[in-house]
Amino acid sequence: MSSPTAAVKLPRPKKLTPMMRQYLEIKDRHPDCILFFRMGDFYEMFLEDAVLASSLLEITLTSREKGKETAVPMCGVPHHSAANYIAKLVERGHKVAICEQVEDPKAATKLLKRDVVQVVTPGLVTDTEMIDARLPRYLAAAVATGRDGKVAGGWGMAYLDVTTGEFRAADVGDGERLSEELGRVGPHEVLFGGDAVDEVPAWIGPGVRGALVEEIPELAAAKKLLSEHFEVPGLEGFELEGLGPGLVAAAVVLDYVERNHKAALPNVHMLARHVGEAMFIGEATQRNLELFQTLAGGRRQGTLLWLLDRTKTAMGGRLMRRWLAYPLLDTVEIDGRQGAVAELVARGDTRKRMRDTLREVGDLERLSGKVAMRSANGRDLRALGRSLGALPELLALLGDSSSALIRQTLGSVDTLDAVRDLLDRALVDDPPTAVADGGIIREGFDGEIDELRAIQKGGRGWIAELQQAERERTGISTLKIGFNRVFGYYIEITKARLGGDNIPENYERRQTLTNAERYVTPELKEMEGKVLGAQERANALEYQRFCELREEMALHLESLRRTSAAIAILDVVGSLADLAVERRYVRPHVHDGYELTLSGARHPVVEAMIEEERFVPNDVNFDRDTKRLIVITGPNMSGKSTILRQTALVALLAQMGSFVPAEAARVGVVDRIFTRVGASDDLARGRSTFMVEMTETATILLNATDRSLVILDEIGRGTSTFDGLSIAWAVAEHIYEIGARTLFATHYHELTDLSRTLEAVENMNVAVKKWQGKIVFLRRLVEGGVSRSYGIEVAELAGLPPVVISRAKKVLENLETAELDETGLPKFAPPPLEAEGAKGRQLDLFLGGDEVKRKALIDELARVGVEELTPLEALLQLDELRKKARELGQKGGGNK
Repeated sequence: MSSPTAAVKLPRPKKLTPMMRQYLEIKDRHPDCILFFRMGDFYEMFLEDAVLASSLLEITLTSREKGKETAVPMCGVPHHSAANYIAKLVERGHKVAICEQVEDPKAATKLLKRDVVQVVTPGLVTDTEMIDARLPRYLAAAVATGRDGKVAGGWGMAYLDVTTGEFRAADVGDGERLSEELGRVGPHEVLFGGDAVDEVPAWIGPGVRGALVEEIPELAAAKKLLSEHFEVPGLEGFELEGLGPGLVAAAVVLDYVERNHKAALPNVHMLARHVGEAMFIGEATQRNLELFQTLAGGRRQGTLLWLLDRTKTAMGGRLMRRWLAYPLLDTVEIDGRQGAVAELVARGDTRKRMRDTLREVGDLERLSGKVAMRSANGRDLRALGRSLGALPELLALLGDSSSALIRQTLGSVDTLDAVRDLLDRALVDDPPTAVADGGIIREGFDGEIDELRAIQKGGRGWIAELQQAERERTGISTLKIGFNRVFGYYIEITKARLGGDNIPENYERRQTLTNAERYVTPELKEMEGKVLGAQERANALEYQRFCELREEMALHLESLRRTSAAIAILDVVGSLADLAVERRYVRPHVHDGYELTLSGARHPVVEAMIEEERFVPNDVNFDRDTKRLIVITGPNMSGKSTILRQTALVALLAQMGSFVPAEAARVGVVDRIFTRVGASDDLARGRSTFMVEMTETATILLNATDRSLVILDEIGRGTSTFDGLSIAWAVAEHIYEIGARTLFATHYHELTDLSRTLEAVENMNVAVKKWQGKIVFLRRLVEGGVSRSYGIEVAELAGLPPVVISRAKKVLENLETAELDETGLPKFAPPPLEAEGAKGRQLDLFLGGDEVKRKALIDELARVGVEELTPLEALLQLDELRKKARELGQKGGGNK
């Protein structure tokens, strides 16, 4: 859980101006926020907020009454570019309270009224310019209620994307499942409360802001709050039967948003269940399979989502992420998605034209949200109109589709021809961002606006004529007529041209500058009134017409939402089809049985990223009776982890509805994918590498079923050899009894003996070949186990110094031959001699001594018939040999 740097509270000034008093009163109401206090064209920050913000934003820190004891630290940012600064603070986990002038300056008789109009938090960002268009922006809540056995007891979660109105809730059983589901949702901010207060913060991922909710409502109160928001008598129509803590969590989210957003939320119009029947992918599996972030660096490039996402629209990109996070379990629904992909694979020209057309479609989902919240500007509505303009061509391209999913999806598309025509007629091609300053309504749309504009144009022409006339009248060729917002229109004459009788009597001085004087005339003031009055009335009328236009759009929100969802589906299946064609993917057969057979399977991301060599495909086959646990041995760097991961990724792709990187694939539905891969610690939670390994393994053993797919890579390597081997063996036996389809990669070659006692265990290895003293990785999975790991050869490839490699080989040789020292313990190769005179000496079993006697002792040792000796005779023989060896070592000055 991220914990943003807290601002150290500074002492308040003793003497307060009315403005500073107003600032502090508002700041005291929002003590946990950085207050953006609007003053003219700037947002100002004072005291501790200024010190903190200036550091985070790298802007100048100054002060009022600089140098005095009453100096107050301050900094500021221009209001027109404030969004960028707010985004930086929010991404660092801070909350920003935006305080605006809520009174017309012209009507104010004293200090302008100001108030907070919105609080922006990491999970509550409504300005779409501040966020990634292709990612959802979730605010989540996690609560635990009534662990005493009440009906509503247990853990619940809910999450909301204010920009799209997506709002979902779920009862999630226990805390571990809650943690996993939060990992899948990926919220930017999590509210937590109830009995979960002491536990949830430990579940919140890094970079996610956590906020404590001191009180949570009872279930009845939660239902009442939700019903009032949705303006319905009850929640029966939302298909939320049976939800308890999830509804409480939803109420917590909604209450938080309403208190901080401080405006109506008409785009939050529906509460749905978190997810239907879907494959479960825990946080560890997401991480190990690199679905959304790479293990190294947390980047998007190099992930499965990066490879899959070729969508042309922002809502398509968000839907692609959701399909990947929640693969299906229903084979009929899976087949429907695959059928849509297959049709677009076959119809290449249609697919290309469809994807070109989709480029013209904006983010209908978030544009609809802006319309609902009445925050859409002229550019937003123009983008909406252009998006609607692309829809008829999409319908024409796909109108003869044979795919049931595509036909059903097209049925939800509403081209809203009348709306599009209205937007085209009403708005200029490139509207300004501001909606109240004019220039937004197209000429010819409104006669009254056109008339007022004509007055403005005529006035400007009259002023140009007046300037020329006054130049001739005064003889001052540099005389000019200008305008500013404070003084209006004026006649400016440089001081160098002043003097004599060239200043007419009807010139009235208005302003004195360093190098010029400014004047007005009665005629100029009269025309100024006409021109400025016309401009002001035109701007007001344009704003009124724009608001009417936006209200008209709001009448079609439901159609826009359905259309947006439909376009997202078309975009995703088109993206998957495009990938399938380019990367030669095939349509898998997904069935309800146990069999999982992959022929010529490839790792989708690795294949796409490697350039220096061809990717080597591999076959994997699971069968309940003959092969449900596959033990894979082989050296590091040979590709074991790649084969493990690609098997899981192919199953996941198949069940999300995609084609897969293989020559052929039959996938029995997988209910859960579990992975235990690599070594990592969790020091923040006080867990060592081995503890993390065992915790993840325990999760698998407690939750896997016979329909699961389990990927185990190096169980037990974080402890001693015998402990680790024992754990690995017991884990393998247990997962075998569960019946889960399991790939178990290991360097414990002893595990290959499992196949002797368990019928459905198969040993396989990743083949290598020795060539000219080096090993060559063949990347090919073949039958049988291997008895060595080639670790030293891999270390040599990695660049360990030759002296270290040579020493390691000596130690390994001694260990493998199980030689003993004079005490009877396993003997490591002796250390290299450091004395200058010892260079070049050969290291022997015994140092020094008589060469003849040493050879005789070795020959005697070789003749010992170990298998013929009784235990007592063996001990006596060993004692005799040890005495001779000690005597030989003493004579030669060697080791005793």
